[in-house]
Amino acid sequence: MSNENKIAPAQIIKVLLGIIAFVVVVIYLLAKLATSGFDVNAEVMTKEAVAARLKPVGESVAGDPPGSRTGEGVYTTLCASCHDAGLAGSPRFGDAAAWAPRIGKGETMLFTHAIGGFNAMPARGGGADLTDDEVKRAVVYMVNKSGGKFAEPAAGAAAGASAPAGEVAAADPAIVGKKVYDAACVACHAAGVAGAPKFGDKTAWAPRIAKGEDALVASGIKGLNAMPPKGTFAGPDAEFKAAVLYMVNAAK
Repeated sequence: MSNENKIAPAQIIKVLLGIIAFVVVVIYLLAKLATSGFDVNAEVMTKEAVAARLKPVGESVAGDPPGSRTGEGVYTTLCASCHDAGLAGSPRFGDAAAWAPRIGKGETMLFTHAIGGFNAMPARGGGADLTDDEVKRAVVYMVNKSGGKFAEPAAGAAAGASAPAGEVAAADPAIVGKKVYDAACVACHAAGVAGAPKFGDKTAWAPRIAKGEDALVASGIKGLNAMPPKGTFAGPDAEFKAAVLYMVNAAK
């Protein structure tokens, strides 16, 4: 009877092999689960790509004085960090097929997206000190190297020329003005803090609008009552004016 309860050596070996195979499969599955989502290609993990992703938004672009920088210069010092390799869905520099549908939307749409930001790209590509024309030149440079034929905004003295005395150059209130409002003016005008006319409040804005656009802008630049000069906004007067007009348009 005792012989009937004995397990043959061959059976023991089969059981052990089965256990080992099971453990190996479990370890493999756990390893796949732990590393899922980390399958990245070498291009994305290059030192340059990592540096571009870690670059602080708003880092200034080195080179010529603001307003005079060329499209190629802006591209080389800023835009290339993503567009050279086509990171984060950006159209790769020189890739006519990738640029074609974007070029087809027209320069106005491309300029708007580049200045205001689009998808993974921050406003002005992260170059906060770039003027609108400098951003446009960079876009035109990329477009024209990728199958397009856009006209480039003038660089140098003509682009950087100041407005006549007593006037402030134009900037789009819907794009630039909103950006300035969201970054600075909203702190007081959203809730009407310290007597500031509340955003969109037609009654509060009516007597101010009646004074005229130039008077409103001039008061804002100098500061009025509890509001410090330009409401603490440190950018160009043209961009501050755009913010004032953005608020005015919302209260008409």
